[in-house]
Amino acid sequence: MLLAVLITNSEGNILVERFNGVPAEERLHWRSFLVKLGADNLKGVKNEELLVASHKSVYIVYTVLGDISIYVVGKDEYDELTLSEVIYVITQAIREVCGKPPTERLFLDKYGKICLCLDEIVWKGLLENTEKDRIKRLVRLKPPNDF
Repeated sequence: MLLAVLITNSEGNILVERFNGVPAEERLHWRSFLVKLGADNLKGVKNEELLVASHKSVYIVYTVLGDISIYVVGKDEYDELTLSEVIYVITQAIREVCGKPPTERLFLDKYGKICLCLDEIVWKGLLENTEKDRIKRLVRLKPPNDF
């Protein structure tokens, strides 16, 4: 299961968070752990260079894209290889929506569309869509015409 998708700015402030199957009392722990992990390791990392960690039998893959940091947490079949695919799809969707690696301001300007993309990529803790064109079609909020 995909436990969490977390997107922060360069100072560690959370811009988007999605938790699946994580009890409310554990979410604060995960937020602070991931932000600290990024603060310790993401300095000087190139755009979309993936870093991997493991904590309490879960896998964490995280990266930087422009001025934002993206963290993906999974367990069981969502190991580091699968999470790297998930984070690749997420970074490509954000890049597509923003037109370039985003600044915090550009990310927040496109916040609604980015959230729609995240909903199409991850649904209830499972990887749903990975095709860029399909995601782009689904977030237009128009009925599909390929029936």
